[in-house]
Amino acid sequence: MGTLRIQAKETDGVQTERMDGNLGFRGTVDHQIIQNTRRRYKRKLGFPRMIMDDTLFQMKSKIVKRRKVEEGRQCKLKEREITRMEGGKKWKILFFGGTGYIGKFMVRASVEFGHPTFVYARPLSHLSRVPPASNANRLRDEFRGTGVVLETEHEKMVSAMKEADVVISTLPYPLVSAQLKIIEAIKAAGNIKRFLPSEFGIEEDRITALPPFQAFLDKKKCIRRAIEAAGIPYTYVSANCYCAYFVNRLLRPSEQEDTVFVRGTGDAKTVLNYEEDIVRYTIRLSCDPRACNRIAIYRLPKNVISQNEFISLWEMKTGRSLKRVHILEEELVKLSEMLPDQDNISVSLMHSIFVKGDMMSYSIKEDDFEVSTMYLDMEYTSIDQLLDIFLTGNAPPPAYAAFA
Repeated sequence: MGTLRIQAKETDGVQTERMDGNLGFRGTVDHQIIQNTRRRYKRKLGFPRMIMDDTLFQMKSKIVKRRKVEEGRQCKLKEREITRMEGGKKWKILFFGGTGYIGKFMVRASVEFGHPTFVYARPLSHLSRVPPASNANRLRDEFRGTGVVLETEHEKMVSAMKEADVVISTLPYPLVSAQLKIIEAIKAAGNIKRFLPSEFGIEEDRITALPPFQAFLDKKKCIRRAIEAAGIPYTYVSANCYCAYFVNRLLRPSEQEDTVFVRGTGDAKTVLNYEEDIVRYTIRLSCDPRACNRIAIYRLPKNVISQNEFISLWEMKTGRSLKRVHILEEELVKLSEMLPDQDNISVSLMHSIFVKGDMMSYSIKEDDFEVSTMYLDMEYTSIDQLLDIFLTGNAPPPAYAAFA
C-alpha cells in the first residue's frame, strides 16, 4: 500500500489539511477530522506527525463515500425537478438508424431508462454497408418484444415526429445528408423538444483532418448549421472513440495475433469510451434541460490513453508480448491520397485520432457539457475494466464502420 503525506495549508485564514501521495487522493478534507486523528496518534505515540497508511486510507474512503452520497443525492433531486417540470412523464424518444452499430445500444438504453421508444425503420440501401436484412429484422423483433414501436412508411415521418419529444439520429456516414429530411420533418411537426443528430465521434467544429475525413466532417457541419438555421433545439454529442470497436480493430483479440499495428509513434493521447456508457450518458442528457443547445463532450478521465499505453495494458493482462509494427505518419498521408473512397476515409480517421491526437487537441470550453462532471452519480467503465470484459469473452463482436 502506498503512503500519504499530510501537509498543513492556510486557506483564507482557516487551517485545512491536504492529503496527497501514492494513494491517488488529492483534495482538501475536513479540518476537524484530521485534527482528531492527529490527537489520537499524539496521545498514543507521543509525536504529532507520522505516516499513517491504513488509518488515512480508511479515512479517505469514508470522506469520498460521504461526498459521493451527497453528490448522488443532489443529482437525484435535480432529476426529480426536471421530471416535475415536464409533468412527471418520461420523454418519448424516436430513433433514426436504430438497428445500426451504435443505434442498437442506444435503443436498448432508452428502454432501460423507461422512455417510450420508437424506431423509424427505413428500407435497406444498396449504397451503404449496413447490417444484413436478417440482422435488422432480428433487432426489430427484439425491439417489438420490449415495447418499442416501429414506424416503417416514409409518409409517416412527420406523424411519427408528432408522437415523440426527442429525436436521436444514429445514421451511418453514407446517410448523413439524409438528416436534412429529418430536419424538415421536425420543422413540420413543430413539437420536438430536442434533436441529437448523428455525431457521437470527434468534435468536427474544432479540428482539421486530412481531406477524405475532412470532407466527411464538412457534411456533418452542414447538418449542424441547418439545425441552427431552423431554430431546432439540439445537443451535439462528441462521444470520441467507441472503445470496444477499437479494441477489436487495433488489438484483434479474437484473432490471437502476435503483431499489432501502431499508427505514428503511438504516443498521441486519445479518448476511448465504452459504447454502453456512451449511450447511457446520451439518453440521460437528451432529456436534460441543461444540455439544450450545447455541445456534450465525453472526455472521461480514466479513458484518456495513447496507443502504446493501450497495447502495454493488454500485454500485461494477457501475459503476451506483441510485436509492434509502426505505420509512419508519412505513409498514412500517402495512403489517404492513393486509396479508393471509404478506405481513404478510414486511414484519414486513424491519422486524426491516433497520430494527431485530435480528440485531445482542444480545451473544454465553459459552455461545453462534459458528462463526467455533469453526472457525478453515474459510474462508467474504464479502459482497464473493458479489457477485462474482453478477457471473459463477453465483449461486443468485431464490427466495421460504413463510409460508402
